[in-house]
Amino acid sequence: MGRRILLAAPRGFCAGVDRAIVTVERALEVYGPPIYVRKEIVHNKHVVRTLADCGVVFVDEVDEVPAGSVVVFSAHGVSPKVKQDARSQGLTAIDATCPLVTKVHQEVIRFARNGYQILLVGHEGHEEVEGTMGEAPDRVQLVDTAEDVGKVTVENPEKVIWLSQTTLSVDETMQRVDGLKERFSALADPPSSDICYATQNRQVAVKLLAPECELVLVVGSRNSSNSVRLVEVALQAGANAAHLIDSVSEIDPSWLDSVATIGLTSGASVPEVLVTEVVGFLAERGWPEPEEVVTAAERQVFALPRNLSQ
Repeated sequence: MGRRILLAAPRGFCAGVDRAIVTVERALEVYGPPIYVRKEIVHNKHVVRTLADCGVVFVDEVDEVPAGSVVVFSAHGVSPKVKQDARSQGLTAIDATCPLVTKVHQEVIRFARNGYQILLVGHEGHEEVEGTMGEAPDRVQLVDTAEDVGKVTVENPEKVIWLSQTTLSVDETMQRVDGLKERFSALADPPSSDICYATQNRQVAVKLLAPECELVLVVGSRNSSNSVRLVEVALQAGANAAHLIDSVSEIDPSWLDSVATIGLTSGASVPEVLVTEVVGFLAERGWPEPEEVVTAAERQVFALPRNLSQ
């Protein structure tokens, strides 16, 4: 059998990322540049550079934004303190938080109000985790590593629930949850899965194609949690090698040596043009048109923030 490229579908932009980017573009149209964005609107270097070229200024914290300006909160969400700081500075705030992240925030608020202690499975330092924990910092404990499972302490083991960051590996998350349930038999599950549909769909697609591949290329930035997870999933599912690349320029041609089948996918914050460039790079080296491996059809669309949707 000759060379093959297996192209995962779904891949690339999810509804939450698309909404966040369009939110910034619409804010530019309505208010004119400069528009300020706290942190990266989504975790992708290409998207951030493109928006910066259009007059978007990315800052680490709202205190860097001039009074009276417009600030957009990223798709990853922010804590109530960040929102209060923006109000205190007289900023016009536009919230581009993914609705699926907002769902987890609301769960934290509800369960904390009802006296639960919350064990949040997620990665320390990730912006989504920081925003989620900020909703009830005295009621939420982060469970990141296997070691964290053994360190958790709760006041009432009969009133404890786990929630999760939306962009995790499903398998890794359940490993943490299984460990927690061994310690706390009454540990409650979230009302519905916190891991977003797009993260799950992209992982399922990679799991299906990886066993046939000597090499899997995942297009995505290194600070993109869901993109990093796709590399891990590909290796766990049987790919001989898997690499995360921000763009075609990061492909090492030696990776292609002795490879018959390449798997190709992209994280949920990656524009399709970057995948197309990889396909073109491979075509120049004699690789055929990709065969799409479809595991789901995504039709989810999220409305823009209310102060931009008129």
